[in-house]
Amino acid sequence: MRRRPSSRGFTLIELMIVVAIIGIIAAIAYPSYQEYVRSAKRADAQSALMELSHFMERHYTANGRYDKNGEGNATSLPFAQAPRDGSSKTYDIDFADGSPDASTYLLVATPTGSMANDKCGMLTLSNTGAKGQKAGMTLAECWKR
Repeated sequence: MRRRPSSRGFTLIELMIVVAIIGIIAAIAYPSYQEYVRSAKRADAQSALMELSHFMERHYTANGRYDKNGEGNATSLPFAQAPRDGSSKTYDIDFADGSPDASTYLLVATPTGSMANDKCGMLTLSNTGAKGQKAGMTLAECWKR
């Protein structure tokens, strides 16, 4: 009596089913991952804006105004990008046009590079603590608490 040889390996149909399942999972997971990365980069810019806001408040305490220092020179920010360390810049940070003046300032984080088309657009933070983002987006969508 002859024994039937045992089959080993996968059939082409089994392999195609696995490839299809992996494709479906990737189609769902990859966009979620991309949004998570964008959210993390946005949080880094928000952190930089908060840090610069604290810098401006210390500057105001020391000089009595936002726009000039004790020697009469214009105020400049200690850094102008996020992330601060310079690796793969995703936001340029500066004052808004006409800012700062003696009693107010408005910090603006403008998305660049991989964040150029971010749904929240430019992020802003004023001397009153007012936070801003692209029109049509809510504060809760763009500024996490």
